[in-house]
Amino acid sequence: MDRIWVRFLSFILCGALVGCASFKPDSTLPLSVVPSPNADERRPSLVVIHYTSNDDAAHSLKTLTSPERRVSAHYLISRAGALYQMVPESRRAWHAGQAYWAGITDVNSASIGIELDNNGAEPYDDAQLATLQALLHDLRVRYRIPAANFVGHSDVAPGRKIDPGAYFPWQQLATSGFGLWCTSAAETTEPVPISMPVMLTLLGYDPRLPDASREAFRLHYLSDGHGGLSDDDALAQRMAYCLLKQKIGQE
Repeated sequence: MDRIWVRFLSFILCGALVGCASFKPDSTLPLSVVPSPNADERRPSLVVIHYTSNDDAAHSLKTLTSPERRVSAHYLISRAGALYQMVPESRRAWHAGQAYWAGITDVNSASIGIELDNNGAEPYDDAQLATLQALLHDLRVRYRIPAANFVGHSDVAPGRKIDPGAYFPWQQLATSGFGLWCTSAAETTEPVPISMPVMLTLLGYDPRLPDASREAFRLHYLSDGHGGLSDDDALAQRMAYCLLKQKIGQE
């Protein structure tokens, strides 16, 4: 009788819930489905930007959809600006690997992964960046992602990954609210009262990898978007302090 009652209750609840007919049990064990309205899809809080390291989008699509390669992303943007979606946003794509950001150790579970068709040694195309900005705007509106949580693969996997690289125009994107930037860091003489490792941790970098995090920070914030990279440690400290004040002001 108990199983009959459970099935009856499930039938009644299905009549009241939208999409109940598509709800399938995850377990292969014998069970009865009793849907509850007290659930929702995961809400991504982070966007991770990559480059593909390939020379064309067709090759990248093949790689990102290959069962053997076991790597994916939610989106791919070609050099010409064409947008492809490979994984629903509600699902966990396999793009970041072993990564960390702001206390999150399973970055794939909290993020949207975007691959840009770029070999890592070339500027990004204007059409590609226009599509990227449109996609980032759409994601920001729907998921209310803060500016500090638009990051690169190198930020969440320091020492292991360098994409989207020194050609990526982080400053350009930050002016639209996708990432942080501080133009006054090069001009100010304000003393920095916090150590670099502490500032990097507060910005989101992995505290277990201070040296690699420092290099990832330089790649993100001390590159000129044209392949050039500054090695000015004092500038890096001023930039980190300015960014930290920005981030605190946004939270």
